[in-house]
Amino acid sequence: MSHPQTGQPRTIAVVTAGLSQPSSTRLLADQLAAATVSQLPAGAEVITIELRDLAHDIVNNLLTGFPAPALRQAIDQVTGADAVIAVTPLYSGSYNGLFKSFFDVLDPDALRGKPVLIAATGGTARHSLALEHAIRPLFSYLRTMTVPTAVFAATDDWGSTGRAELTARIERAGWELAELVTHHVTQRAPAAADPYASVTPFDQLLRAR
Repeated sequence: MSHPQTGQPRTIAVVTAGLSQPSSTRLLADQLAAATVSQLPAGAEVITIELRDLAHDIVNNLLTGFPAPALRQAIDQVTGADAVIAVTPLYSGSYNGLFKSFFDVLDPDALRGKPVLIAATGGTARHSLALEHAIRPLFSYLRTMTVPTAVFAATDDWGSTGRAELTARIERAGWELAELVTHHVTQRAPAAADPYASVTPFDQLLRAR
């Protein structure tokens, strides 16, 4: 992970849970990544993780507790990135199972303090509340620094009538994530005290008797 004072490019991990190819979820994820990178003076390396390609590995990890090499690489890329963009399609008013399962296999503290942008796609605007009622609480539980603007794209938003508003939301969310990345300083918990760091030598114990 790069540091703010170095001016080096950051790494943005994009997690997309679309099930079809091509998918509007992947399209939204790509546009959010581009909007974020455009606001970072030194640029950024974007790593896109298609959960569809890891579905079997994720299920096996849930059953066995051990990630396959491809899943292990994806986990390391997400936890090691400077920021995460997480995008899911919405089904029945919530994120899909693949999206939730991926974050279930992460260590609960793996994303603590990490800047995150959340987004979702759905058929109609009535699904949009799931961003605040389901997805944001998930990342609050993981103790991430989630940007204020969550982006929802309904089917109509990709047409000519809703496109301008969607673009404005994407640009605003990308700017917010870039600001967090630029000014973010990782807070590391202090190391636990070693109970054996200060032990009275045995000869002193004998003299004290």
